Amino acid sequence: MHRFFVSSDCIRADAVTLTGSAARQLAHVLRARPGDRIVVLDGSGWEHLVTLEAVSPDRVCGVVTERLVSRGEPTARITLYQGVLKADKFELVLQKGTELGVSTFVPVFCTRSVPGHRRGGGAANRYGRWQRIVTEAAEQSHRGRIPALEKPLEFAAACDRVEGIAVIPWEREEGTGLKTALKRQRAKGLDGSPVSVFIGPEGGFTQEEIEYAGSRGIEPVTLGNRILRAETAGIAAVALILYELGELGG
Repeated sequence: MHRFFVSSDCIRADAVTLTGSAARQLAHVLRARPGDRIVVLDGSGWEHLVTLEAVSPDRVCGVVTERLVSRGEPTARITLYQGVLKADKFELVLQKGTELGVSTFVPVFCTRSVPGHRRGGGAANRYGRWQRIVTEAAEQSHRGRIPALEKPLEFAAACDRVEGIAVIPWEREEGTGLKTALKRQRAKGLDGSPVSVFIGPEGGFTQEEIEYAGSRGIEPVTLGNRILRAETAGIAAVALILYELGELGG
């Protein structure tokens, strides 16, 4: 069944009313008809199974026939602090990170971020498109909530706000693997805490940034002997963390 994230205002008791782009997609693209069934999500983690009663490009009406807790939401809360990348690369991270189970995305301006991507440039202007990508990926991957997409932060400000378990993959780290760092931090009483992972831009992190992160309790880790592209590193790190936390078939 097709899935749609909507405002909670669209669901009144057992009655559902969709307008705007959702109604147009159902009427024009999906050619929906009365009697068809869809899943409507209000971002609360519940799925509302809806049988359509009336379909037009302006308004789609239906009735809720069943409510289920979404099975697509991980219990682990992961925040991905991703150094801002070129447009297509950053969008890939948003899409795949959402599919895997990231709870929050925070774009980060780093020392080696491309100058044109900094505040007042491309990153701020693409926020609306980023939000649409995250929403569509959440629908496709059967998430029960749309991941939060926060406004870009400078690197130091991002480090200063971190709580819980936090790691920063770095190509020059050789001693501590991601699995070891997670185990060590969870043993300190942080098991069940949110997890933050920092990924650099195309040029990577500077030594100064790694040192600053370390001073804020963010542990440098290695992802192995191969050098990963910035857009690959974030996806790989999130997948490894979710696996270690038992959220990916572990």
